[in-house]
Amino acid sequence: MRRIEWIVVHCTATPEGRAVSVADITRWHRERGWRTIGYHHVIGLNGEHWSPLPETQVGNHARGANANGIGVVYVGGLDRLAKVAKDTRTAPQKVTLRRLLAELKARYPNAQIIGHRDVPGTRKACPSFDARAEYAGL
Repeated sequence: MRRIEWIVVHCTATPEGRAVSVADITRWHRERGWRTIGYHHVIGLNGEHWSPLPETQVGNHARGANANGIGVVYVGGLDRLAKVAKDTRTAPQKVTLRRLLAELKARYPNAQIIGHRDVPGTRKACPSFDARAEYAGL
């Protein structure tokens, strides 16, 4: 059984409002040479929630936090022109993300909720908002 220390929040780094499917993300990750999708949970634009990778499996979402982490990604994270990082979460995404993170925190009470950008050695804006601060109360 994996010891979960991190619940890592990501964005897909796609333009605001652009729908992205689990199949799209899986294809992108396979194109990078990965076996399958690297995230355990995906939150779509309308708040849909998919769990394409079992939490018992090590994901491929944040170097240094994969072995002991759960990867959660929301669709979006860039402005409409895909030039600037932007918190593009829709209201339904915010609701689903908060609910999911509360459930994960209940299952893994010792895990810290962080953004990808908070993983040591990471130089990314992902997830385009301060997840550590926003979910500190969970």
